[in-house]
Amino acid sequence: MKASEIRALSVSDIQARLDDAKEELMKLRFQQAMGGLTDYTRLQITRQTIARLKTILRERQQTAQEEGEA
Repeated sequence: MKASEIRALSVSDIQARLDDAKEELMKLRFQQAMGGLTDYTRLQITRQTIARLKTILRERQQTAQEEGEA
């Protein structure tokens, strides 16, 4: 998911997708531990997606905080 697509979402949608991505990462790690994971790039892609989601959430929090102070 691209950053521009994430920025088009509401905060609650981003949070929901973040929760889904964290759950997916947990499942992938479990599959890896059990030896059933064949596509290891999914781990990296999922971690990157989580980082993008968290970054955009933090940007929105900072923007809201700055607007509140002004």
